[in-house]
Amino acid sequence: MTFAWPPMLLALALIPLGLWAHRAIGRRRRSILATRGGPGFAAAVTRPVAGPRGWVATLVIVVGLAVMVIALARPQGVVSLPRQEGTVILTFDVSGSMAADDLKPTRMEAAKAAARDFVERQPSSVVIGVVAFSDAGLTVQVPTSDQAAVIATIDRLAPTRGTALATGIGASLDAITLAENPPPTDYYSKRSSPPEATPVPAPVPPGSHRSAAIVLLTDGENNENPDPVAAATEAADRGVRIFTVGIGSATGADLDIEGFRVHTQLDEPMLQQIADLTTGTYYHAADAEELHAIYDELDPRLSITPQTLELTPLFAGASLLLLVSGGLLSLIWLGRLP
Repeated sequence: MTFAWPPMLLALALIPLGLWAHRAIGRRRRSILATRGGPGFAAAVTRPVAGPRGWVATLVIVVGLAVMVIALARPQGVVSLPRQEGTVILTFDVSGSMAADDLKPTRMEAAKAAARDFVERQPSSVVIGVVAFSDAGLTVQVPTSDQAAVIATIDRLAPTRGTALATGIGASLDAITLAENPPPTDYYSKRSSPPEATPVPAPVPPGSHRSAAIVLLTDGENNENPDPVAAATEAADRGVRIFTVGIGSATGADLDIEGFRVHTQLDEPMLQQIADLTTGTYYHAADAEELHAIYDELDPRLSITPQTLELTPLFAGASLLLLVSGGLLSLIWLGRLP
């Protein structure tokens, strides 16, 4: 146990000094009363009336004072508490095909509704980021514990152009790196040395980075470079799992995009391959209810984390209880406070 204000513990030395002063004042008071009250009165005031009960009541009050001084020093303890923690990146496909209605009301709206529900159920120890990708990937919300900001970002998503799965995966990995290794607060200037290039991390076993995960929500129709398998391999080398969520149906749906009639359908083999490479899991969301159920399986890990807790309220409550108890015992047994 540690203390935020250790010098306050020096006040413990005042307790025996105060007890000695209290008894000295009592003896002096009895001496004065005995001198001025005559022989009979002197015998009454000098006769010991406290006995063992008086000592018990006094001891309880003294212990209460000692506990109060400890409370004033603000004791702190390290307690290992289980809690959910980690970084989750919700990676949304915002390509034009996400406007298809084979998942009601549309693929995009169903994915957004389930994502909002997932965010609202997370504790503050889980930070969530949002990446949107079509023919390019962009972090539209840096990982944060501000759930309102994450939900507002999800609400703004809308279908746009083509699909490049690799850009979404790459932007998600960058968001995880930024969340776990925030940049320094100072800024580069001509007076400082040029920043060093970030070293390429050594490959680790797939799935070993348990505190971070990517949830890739897409219909899987990749029609842009680079290769999504290569991006998934990079995620695997960094130990980050990718949980792929297939939005849509294998039969697909027809869309009118800029005057053209386009058929879009779910590419499950691609999403299954990405999940397998990273030791993640592929889910198929055939309807909105199933999409909500998928999120129930994506809760971040439960870990035992040491936390420093303020113990002052416990000691303050104990001291108050001891002081009140000692006073009541003295009044009941002796008819007065010690």
